[in-house]
Amino acid sequence: MDAGLIRSRSNPFVRRLRELKEKASGELMLLEGPKLLREALASGVEVVEAAASPRRARDDGAGLRALRERGVPVRVVDESVLASLSEVETSQGVLALARRPVFDEERIYRPIPLVLVAAGVQNPGNLGALLRTAEAAGATGAYLTDGAADPFSWKALRGSMGSAFRLPHRRRITTAEALARLESRGVSVLAAVPGAELPYHDADLRRPVAVLLGAEGSGLPPAVAARASRSVSIPMAPGVESLNVAVTAAVILFEAARQRRTP
Repeated sequence: MDAGLIRSRSNPFVRRLRELKEKASGELMLLEGPKLLREALASGVEVVEAAASPRRARDDGAGLRALRERGVPVRVVDESVLASLSEVETSQGVLALARRPVFDEERIYRPIPLVLVAAGVQNPGNLGALLRTAEAAGATGAYLTDGAADPFSWKALRGSMGSAFRLPHRRRITTAEALARLESRGVSVLAAVPGAELPYHDADLRRPVAVLLGAEGSGLPPAVAARASRSVSIPMAPGVESLNVAVTAAVILFEAARQRRTP
């Protein structure tokens, strides 16, 4: 049965939520909103406990019934207290504490590797969009390297819209280590570099391949790009130097999807 209405911002449960919001750490992450909660449950993510406004607590469509059926405690929290924890202008009335999924690295290489390597992408919104794009294009997995943003931070989760729960990925490794793992498995690495001679659509993306992308603004350091098998570019109209990192990923990864669909 749900606990009584929590009205205080100093309540231990509320403090625990706030601490995780301010500094994500350990094995837990914070989910906001019924859509993200449903995505997490559908992806097999383990939810530990949840908070709902009185309005949401009566709404069976918010994913709360599934939590209760699994024995997950659902605390009813005053609307204004939940709003103080929200990252958006209007609180969605649902927060959940969940365990971060852990992926088997072998899944990144099945069946024919199409791997995203995001090197030093520190903007969480961009990182989330990268994961969403990669999953949509049929990528098999991702390496998030050289201090890339936390894929389970609030902004990254909103950007990925559940893809971070499903797309196998590894983080907290160096780009050099990720490239070594790819090379040891026979995966060619293509660095996305503005001005490279090889247009992306002329590269053979049917074979096992990884797409290496650099941080916003600075792009890939020359020494890192030099580690790749080849460099590719996206031809653009005069006056435009580069694209957003998520857009770049979308162009190349969906070209890989097109090539792999073509007999």
